[in-house]
Amino acid sequence: MSTARAQQDNNNNYLDSLQKWSLHYQFTTIVQGHAGFHGDGYDGRNTLSPQSDTALSVTTTLFLGRRLWKGAGLFINPEIAGGRGVGHRDSQSPYDESLYAPAVGIAGFPNGETFRIGSARPALYIARVYLEQIFPLDNSDGVEVESGANQVKGVVPASRVVVTAGKFSVADMFDNNRYAHDPRTQFLNWSLMSLGAWDYPANTRGYTWGLALEYIRPTYAIRAAANLMPKTANGNVLDWNIRQSGALTVELEKQYTLLKYPGTVRVLGFRNVTKAPAYALATQRLLQTGSVGDPPFVLTGDQYGGVKYGFGVNMEQPLGETGGLFARLSWNDGRTATWAFTEIDRSLTVGGLIGGRRWRRPNDGIGLSVAVNGISPDHRAFLNAGGIGFMLGDGSLPNYRTENSWEAYYSARIARTLYLTLNYQFVQNPGYNGDRGPVNLFALRTHVEF
Repeated sequence: MSTARAQQDNNNNYLDSLQKWSLHYQFTTIVQGHAGFHGDGYDGRNTLSPQSDTALSVTTTLFLGRRLWKGAGLFINPEIAGGRGVGHRDSQSPYDESLYAPAVGIAGFPNGETFRIGSARPALYIARVYLEQIFPLDNSDGVEVESGANQVKGVVPASRVVVTAGKFSVADMFDNNRYAHDPRTQFLNWSLMSLGAWDYPANTRGYTWGLALEYIRPTYAIRAAANLMPKTANGNVLDWNIRQSGALTVELEKQYTLLKYPGTVRVLGFRNVTKAPAYALATQRLLQTGSVGDPPFVLTGDQYGGVKYGFGVNMEQPLGETGGLFARLSWNDGRTATWAFTEIDRSLTVGGLIGGRRWRRPNDGIGLSVAVNGISPDHRAFLNAGGIGFMLGDGSLPNYRTENSWEAYYSARIARTLYLTLNYQFVQNPGYNGDRGPVNLFALRTHVEF
């Protein structure tokens, strides 16, 4: 073999090996503040401070992927997160601070990145580490996919079964929506990034261990997953007692065509089993003892058997180059205490995206949305008796109202890898308290990805 030919073969081998890897990165900071608002007279453990406040959150993630064999890939995501949400008060509470979120006082919290933060101090951890195996269902042509976050460049079968095992975010696969799903690039409100009433399995930072199975066809898909739940509400330690604790999630996705535009509808159901107590029992103990407990009973429970179940419907409707619309409706039984996501038992969100192509800024966009969130009668009675969850608790709730949020943003691509977003939110009845608010919130998001 000639020297030139040998050198060419070595170059080809090197390029082939590079194509088996995927390396991407994201960095997101959100500076958010709220003006002072009417809210005196309430001073609970989780009361949103009525004084004007500004807070900063930071997350940075490395997405590393490696193709192992045909259809298989290994993905690892080291991540650093830190910061807090607006309105959080420093507390001398004797309770374990790890049981609480650094985002309190608003059920549909206005900064989705704080969901992944368990402490104001930046910390390094492994967000995801999982193995993915794809099995083709037939010999039809596949779909070419580019290298992306947790995606190695290659051809993916149009009809396939996907098995995922390891540590990941359940929201990576379930309840997707092209217009409202990622607080790093889209809406910031918690009830817009996922079904609000879906108490989806996750630790404090939003990740869990589990097994997911997807059956995907060109026009529909069926997904199911079994995952670990945290040992305590909003806890970072997951419960490996899979005989008595865990989450089951099932979703059906169907594509359709409306006015010549393809749309998608997803129907999701879930059932979680944990140590979460019933709100009625927690309220009874609170009234009998005059104390929420140390640590709070509603955040720890004392025996397995707490079941929370619910469902959600998620729709997205593109409208060509002009943008698209979305809507979500979700509900849970509301009898068992919230354990992982947020204190919402009923939720309706609608909104849309206006693409920047109209004003010759194809990578810019305007987002507009409305969210209406509520809680069950048992949940209301618990909060009115002086109970506290890991996010809500004004000391009493004599004037319950739905929590309503309006959100608008403008996202601008400043450079190839840099995006800046101006965000405004208007929240009525924060924490379902009709005696407080409304709250005006402003945010500036900086997002880098490559």
